[in-house]
Amino acid sequence: MIPLSHFLILAAALFSIGVAGIFLNRKNIIVLLMSIELMLLAVNMNFVAFSFFLEDIAGQIFVFFILTVAAAEAAIGLAILVALFRNRGTINVGDLDSLRG
Repeated sequence: MIPLSHFLILAAALFSIGVAGIFLNRKNIIVLLMSIELMLLAVNMNFVAFSFFLEDIAGQIFVFFILTVAAAEAAIGLAILVALFRNRGTINVGDLDSLRG
C-alpha cells in the first residue's frame, strides 16, 4: 500500500510546477490556463488521497464538483481565446493590454 506522504509529495510537486508555469511564462495564455488546470488537479489529488485514507467519500464527491468547474473554466477560457485571436490576431498577453477601460 502506498503511504499518504507519497501522494502529498506528488501533489505538491504538481502544484509547484503549476505555480512555476504561471510565474515563469506570463506571455502565453494557453500555458497559463494549463498551469491553472495543473494546480487544480494537484488539489484534487490531495482530496482523493485524504478521502481514501480517512475512508470518507465526501472528498471524492467534492472532486467531481471541482472537475466540473474546471472543465467549464477551460471551455470558456478557450472560447475567449479563440475570440481574442480572431479579433486581435495574437494570444500574447502583452499585446492584449488594449482591452483596459
